[in-house]
Amino acid sequence: MTPRFIVFDGNEGCGKSTQARLLQQHLQQSGIASILVRDPGTTRIGELIRAILLNPDHDEMGMRCEMLLYMAARAQMMKEVIQPALDAGKWVISDRFASSTLAYQLGGDGLTAEQIRQTADIAIAGRWPDLTLILDLPVHTSQSRVTAKFLHKTNTLFGVETQEVKDRIEKRNRDYHERVRQNFLEQARAFPDRYRVIDADRPAEAVQKDVAGELRV
Repeated sequence: MTPRFIVFDGNEGCGKSTQARLLQQHLQQSGIASILVRDPGTTRIGELIRAILLNPDHDEMGMRCEMLLYMAARAQMMKEVIQPALDAGKWVISDRFASSTLAYQLGGDGLTAEQIRQTADIAIAGRWPDLTLILDLPVHTSQSRVTAKFLHKTNTLFGVETQEVKDRIEKRNRDYHERVRQNFLEQARAFPDRYRVIDADRPAEAVQKDVAGELRV
């Protein structure tokens, strides 16, 4: 099969990471070569940027800086991992991508969708996903599913203490996350040929069945 670039995205706790893993397992069982990446991250540089972005200590970060850091991580992942995999005939499954920035950073510091898309186009060298699957989940359910998992380190008199906390994005208020959800849905409305919305407020097996149906695999 022609290699495809598939993205799973959506608000916090929607199950995108689970569905991305399930899809890769299904492809492997079907004899289709694939790789799974996470955004931001995957590359050495991308993981360093991820740590900066999600660290709750960085409250002073402006939204334009936030947007550009995400794009920098994507630029490295596209060059180092995604494009080489596609060129080698492999499917690429990504846990988040530019669609996240169009949801989470849109409107911050006056950022427009056009500005974000133009910046993304440069970062990813014009290689947009073939299909983005938005796993839609009501915010009250989303927030109930989020668990503290960012590994936060604090220097103390006795050394370094480590604890799991919510990351910088997860800690934002409910109104912010409501806007994020609507921004995801608006993308799907604007680009119906490149997006699909799947109801994520169901058991993982039901969501997985819909994913397979959309991808016809």
